[in-house]
Amino acid sequence: MTGVRAVLLVAAACSAAAAQDPREMVRHAVALLDRNLAAESGYSFLERHETSELEPDGRVKTHKIRLYDVTFVDGSPYRRLAGTDDRPLSAEEQRAEQQKLEETVTQRRNETPAQRSKRIAEWEKRRQREREPIKEIPDAFNFRLAGEERVDGRDAWVLEATPRPGFHAHSGIAKLFAKFRGKLWIDKADHQWVKTEAELVDNMWWGVFLARLDKGARLEVQMTRINSEIWLPKHIAAKFSARIALLKRLNMEIDTRYSDYRKLSAASPGRSSTKPNRNGSAPLEASVTSISGFPASVTGRRISSSVSSPVRCETFAGRSIPSTRPPR
Repeated sequence: MTGVRAVLLVAAACSAAAAQDPREMVRHAVALLDRNLAAESGYSFLERHETSELEPDGRVKTHKIRLYDVTFVDGSPYRRLAGTDDRPLSAEEQRAEQQKLEETVTQRRNETPAQRSKRIAEWEKRRQREREPIKEIPDAFNFRLAGEERVDGRDAWVLEATPRPGFHAHSGIAKLFAKFRGKLWIDKADHQWVKTEAELVDNMWWGVFLARLDKGARLEVQMTRINSEIWLPKHIAAKFSARIALLKRLNMEIDTRYSDYRKLSAASPGRSSTKPNRNGSAPLEASVTSISGFPASVTGRRISSSVSSPVRCETFAGRSIPSTRPPR
């Protein structure tokens, strides 16, 4: 019995050591991340995309904010413009977006089975291509357990990542990993990858001197826990300087925030049992309800048509939408 107990204790110690091995921690977190991203199509959400072009001295040259309502129409995503510059669309703009939505629903419903399969397969291929480099991260870097911090009120391990000498990338994007260093936060309870900060440590070129991304570019990604069952993007921020064709200089800040995730109906989201109109198009109310799985209006999100009294996106879309700008 004593010998058996000793073996069990050694096995437990080895398991605990493996659980704390930084590379294996990252490998497990990457597998969970890939699973989460694959399941993202089961959710609709709001996407607030903010871009700023800066002057060399840091002053804002151009600034643009777009709010999108993203959902899935018969197997692939559809992004509906819902607001601009933290203001609701005008009545005319709303009608135009509604018409685009209706046309998309009609077009996809009138597809042949072959056309539908091709559309969905092309979208899945793009998604897979975006996820492939992530799977190479555990082998592309050396990791060091640097401590513990709290992220959104949850305990997380902090890991430092530096390029791993001798790494051979399989995808084009993964070949760029050698020019980055950063930090990763992994949730201690769920073992999910919850936050990333990355910095470009050397200039990066594309093409034959067509574009150069300057050293010092920064990227931050944060995930959030949805319905206690899945982790999906919450915030992506990038700041970089680049030179295009050795002529044009770009200084950019890009900030994208995701909110109001809603799980789509398991019973064929993007389809409706309502018969089409005589012209072959689906009734608008049925189309919108079937797309989002929620009461019809704007894929289930009622958006004010009033523009005489501007309201921040946080209220006009009927829910909390992150904003980095003060009220106007």
